[in-house]
Amino acid sequence: MRLPAPTLRNWALGLEKVPAVFRLDDPRREYLSFMNVVEAHVLAGIRRKHGVGLQQVRRALDYVQKKCAVERPLIDQSFQTDGRFLFIERLEELINASKGGQIAMPDLLPQLDRIDRDLVTGLPVKLYPFTRSRDAADVIPDPKLVVMNPLISFGRPSVGAVSTHMIWSRFRAGDSQAHLAAEYGLPPEAIEEAIRCEAA
Repeated sequence: MRLPAPTLRNWALGLEKVPAVFRLDDPRREYLSFMNVVEAHVLAGIRRKHGVGLQQVRRALDYVQKKCAVERPLIDQSFQTDGRFLFIERLEELINASKGGQIAMPDLLPQLDRIDRDLVTGLPVKLYPFTRSRDAADVIPDPKLVVMNPLISFGRPSVGAVSTHMIWSRFRAGDSQAHLAAEYGLPPEAIEEAIRCEAA
C-alpha cells in the first residue's frame, strides 16, 4: 500500500478519541481483508495523491452512509475530487459530499480506475495497486500489470498467477529478468513491474 504502518493502523483502528475511518472485517481486529485493502487504497489516493483533508473525508463518508444508505462508501461509492472535497454522482448531478450535498464539478479520482468491479454486485474483485512513485508516474503512467485478486495468491500482489514476492525472491537470488519471464511465460515488462512493486 506504500503507507506507513501507523497511518494504516489509525485508519483501521482509530485512536483513543478518534474513530476508525473504515471498519476491519476481521473480528479480532488483526488482519486486513481484501475489501479493507481496497478501502485503504482508495483512501490513500484521496489523502496522499489528491490532498483531501481527513476531516473532509470523514464528512463525505458520513454523508454517503446516512443520505445514500451506503454501508461502506470507500468500496461501494465512486468518489470524485477537486483536491479539497469529495463528490458523488447522484441523480445525474455531482454532489459535494464533504459539504453535505452542494452541487459542483470536480475531476475523476484516478484510484477508482484501478479497481475492477463485479458487473452484477458492483463490489471490487480486483485491485491494481500503484507500483511507481508519484513523481515517476507523472512521467510514465502506472501500468496495470500487478494485480491483487482474492482468488490468486490469497490476494497478495501478483502478475499472471505468480506472486510478486516469488519473482522478487528469485530475482534477488540471482535469476535474471529474462529467465524469469521465460520460465513463468510472462512478458518482460510484467517481471520488471513485479520487481518494482516488491522493491518499493
